[in-house]
Amino acid sequence: MTISNNHFAAICIAIIIFLEIALGISPQADRMTWAMENAPVWIGITAWLWTKNQFPLSKFCIALFCLHAIILMVGGYYTYAKVPLGFWAKDWFELSRNNYDRLGHFAQGFIPAIFIRELLLRVAKLPQSRWITILTICTCLAFSAFYELIEWWTAIFSTNGASDFLGTQGDAWDTQWDMFCALCGAIISQMTLQKIHDRSMKIAQ
Repeated sequence: MTISNNHFAAICIAIIIFLEIALGISPQADRMTWAMENAPVWIGITAWLWTKNQFPLSKFCIALFCLHAIILMVGGYYTYAKVPLGFWAKDWFELSRNNYDRLGHFAQGFIPAIFIRELLLRVAKLPQSRWITILTICTCLAFSAFYELIEWWTAIFSTNGASDFLGTQGDAWDTQWDMFCALCGAIISQMTLQKIHDRSMKIAQ
């Protein structure tokens, strides 16, 4: 039996809300850092619920949104520099730092790239061409740069939790690495997921 887009969306929303509550009861991060790290999830799900009737997303886009929310919520629970998965990877690959935040910024390009591509094709109704790929990648990089500005502003105006929120771990080039990871994520997403995304959009329309 095929699950409709609405039912699939409801399942994903239920998963996100359940995990948000479970991980928000007693996070290991301080409450302010937890709130700042989870804010993108709250903004995203509010915008999604507000527009889902006018613009139902493809199942593929919804599934990736759910995955991105989980990555953000786990990062918010521990703070990105202290996620156990990052420490395991650090030990396995003999890395110099916890790289879970690199995963988060890679996802910041990889996953929104599909959402942006869907908007360009279905809302802006741009024709399928290489320009869709270029615009998608450029938009992801622009958003990543803007997010780094938000982190900078947070560091300036916040007295509590700014260090955990930034998660630089002493890396002077952390901002550049974050944007580079998002850029790589957007490029890889467009190189590998376009055919799957196209099939999912045909069902949604």
